Amino acid sequence: MQSPTQPPPNPFQNVPPPAALRVVVADDNPVVRAGLTALLSGREDITVVAEAADGREAYEAARAHRPDVILLDVRMPGVDGISALPYLVQIAPVVMLTYSRESEIVQEALRRGAGGYLVHGEFAADQLVAAVRDVKEGRAHFTSTAAGALLEQLRQGSGTGQALQEGLGGARPTHRNPAGFGLPHTSPPATSAENLSQLQPGVAQSSSGWTGGRPAAPDRSRFQLSTREAEIMDLIASGMNNQQIAAACFISEKTVKNHINRIFAKLHSTSRSEAAAKWLGTAPGSGRGVG
Repeated sequence: MQSPTQPPPNPFQNVPPPAALRVVVADDNPVVRAGLTALLSGREDITVVAEAADGREAYEAARAHRPDVILLDVRMPGVDGISALPYLVQIAPVVMLTYSRESEIVQEALRRGAGGYLVHGEFAADQLVAAVRDVKEGRAHFTSTAAGALLEQLRQGSGTGQALQEGLGGARPTHRNPAGFGLPHTSPPATSAENLSQLQPGVAQSSSGWTGGRPAAPDRSRFQLSTREAEIMDLIASGMNNQQIAAACFISEKTVKNHINRIFAKLHSTSRSEAAAKWLGTAPGSGRGVG
């Protein structure tokens, strides 16, 4: 009697799942760092392997962990993101994730090798996750302000950008964007901890209204938000939903809603976008241009 035919072996059996994308988050604001880490770590295919509070810490973390993607703020005390950028892109693709929206900063970040530029308040959580995945594969991502700056740069031609403000990127390397924006490419600076330590520290606070990685808003005191409400408002402005804010702040969603109701009342706002615009100083009549 002939034995039954055995089915062919399953070619997908015992195939390990793809490794999770490894991310380093660099931002001087611990609330933003915690929020981003909670948001990204909630995805099965992404894990945050390290956090950093300035460019030097980001470089050390990148060397130690060899991440797939680095999220990098622009304005940080010590070594700022623009100064650290050409050293970091030699290790992994970098996405600028920042409140800094000035066109010259965006253009310089692209010249120094950034694979994407996202401005807080201009993207949702899913867009951030998509950007991390895409930049790993070499696909650039920009929010509207950054895309406008890139368009301006292409119209003007390279080499016509304005000088950076406040000593950002004090060491101006000749490294150019490898992602192919029509800019010249020259050799990046030699990478070493000694080189990075010689970079001029960025200005943590200046007379032009910037503090750390965020635009300072001296008139925020008029909103009379508590410390916790201010933290939550920062996370709202970064595009997080209530569930993500609850995870980042280790509180319940109901508590988040209660805080948001009080925030909206104090900011005289009826929506998250309106509150974010007032908080970031981009609302009409706030005294700060969109940039």
